[in-house]
Amino acid sequence: MSVPPAALAELTATDPSGVAEALDLITGVDGALEHGLGRPDPAHARALADLAGAMSATPLGAVVGEAVETIASGSIADTQTAALAGGRGALVGAVHDALLAALDGATGRARDEAPAPQEPAADGAADERFGGVRSWLTELAINGWRGVDGELASGADQAIETLLADPALRRPAVLLDGLAAELRACAPTATMEGLPTRRWADLWARALVLTQRGALPGPGATAEPVTGRLLPLGVDVHEHATAVQAQVHAVLEPADGGPARLVRTAVSAAKVDVIVGPAVWGLLADHPVLLGALAEQCSLEVADMPLTAGGDLLWDDALAGKGEPADPFVTARVALPAAVAPAVPPLERHPTRIAEPVLLEGYKKAETPRGPAFDLGDTVLPVATDRLPACGPLTDKLVASSSACIGLMRWDAGGWSVQPLAVQAKVKRVLTGVHTGDWALGPTDPKVAKAEARYDALGVLRERAGRLLRR
Repeated sequence: MSVPPAALAELTATDPSGVAEALDLITGVDGALEHGLGRPDPAHARALADLAGAMSATPLGAVVGEAVETIASGSIADTQTAALAGGRGALVGAVHDALLAALDGATGRARDEAPAPQEPAADGAADERFGGVRSWLTELAINGWRGVDGELASGADQAIETLLADPALRRPAVLLDGLAAELRACAPTATMEGLPTRRWADLWARALVLTQRGALPGPGATAEPVTGRLLPLGVDVHEHATAVQAQVHAVLEPADGGPARLVRTAVSAAKVDVIVGPAVWGLLADHPVLLGALAEQCSLEVADMPLTAGGDLLWDDALAGKGEPADPFVTARVALPAAVAPAVPPLERHPTRIAEPVLLEGYKKAETPRGPAFDLGDTVLPVATDRLPACGPLTDKLVASSSACIGLMRWDAGGWSVQPLAVQAKVKRVLTGVHTGDWALGPTDPKVAKAEARYDALGVLRERAGRLLRR
């Protein structure tokens, strides 16, 4: 069953009450961080005071209010920046919750209640190692994004390297490493015409929150084993110069007869920037069962595979087997409407994280100022064709000529859009399903396969690596 156009029209017509005001407050805080907390300015001081006012009736009210007063007096330390990051994070989370609730209402999707908070991990050693990076994050806030030079950008390199060496701290370490790398690449920022102010503020605030005591998952935050049939809907490929991840969205039908559940599972690998296009699938070859199901459009039988409360299935090929053929469009029409979505973990509540699978049908090609779109009659929905991966057969042209689409509803740049994972379109006059994961076992298009065979970047790199190891 596809999403009713009238419900989509209501969703896209206007944002939920309070979202615009919250975003304005966040923009004010971000402006203060760009300017630098160590250089008082009446407009930015007023933005921080507005944040304190917005937080006054919440559990964070006293902490944020005291922090803003201390910052205004010129005394800034880790405690104040942590409170500022927490207040900003609470606003961002509220925006996320309002948008997701509106989307759930439009799609008719049921969602789990958020679980009770778990006891935080008491890792004193981790707290001690985070001290250096918290000080660095505070220095960034004091100087502002306009005041970042090469020395400041590299100020936490040694501390980050220490964190990266500990697998238990990999999550905040990778985030910090990415932020530091971006700042080094842009330094000195004073010469830049435009800064990614919102992005850097997001990364900065998230890093500060993740490095606070209690942010790491405690002993009760474990995944529960599940057994049942997994029906893939599509795969969202995240590709960067040094990494690739295939995140599969699927419906899980538990073997115990419980309600169907909307889940995600992901596999990742390191890469180099010369491995692009269909060749990236070769980096994930250690997961043949999952890749085979994507390429052949089959279900999967999973047994005792860990599932987190946030809906992430921790993939292990050894715990899965290939099932019967399962057309993702049949899954989207029959199983998706009744699937229960997971609650969003507290630290994951951010609008850019929203990526909810939906089925759209009966639309026409359209254009908007934001680019290509689907005209559903009651509304025109932008299509995020810029998110189409280069490793699959799904193209802008196929999307434009399609009549049905399985996609991810996203909210970015102040509005809703859909990211296609699969479409049904006429190919040589035959209605055909085209999916982002069709080439998971290699290109099926003869021309693309021939081009890939002409220069096997992954094979060349492996051969050269083998030579080095034999020396």
